[in-house]
Amino acid sequence: MGKTIKIIALLGALSTLTACTGHIDNKSKNCSYDYLLHPAISISKIIGGCGPAAEQ
Repeated sequence: MGKTIKIIALLGALSTLTACTGHIDNKSKNCSYDYLLHPAISISKIIGGCGPAAEQ
């Protein structure tokens, strides 16, 4: 049980350190957001933090 928890913790840490990250700016360069795995699942994108997607 203890060994399984250690392996899960190690895999979690490695996946965080090796994740794909990036930065998106809109066309007018007045708003941007960062993402961890994919731009479509960024919290800023989901809540519309930079306005309509057409302006991105």
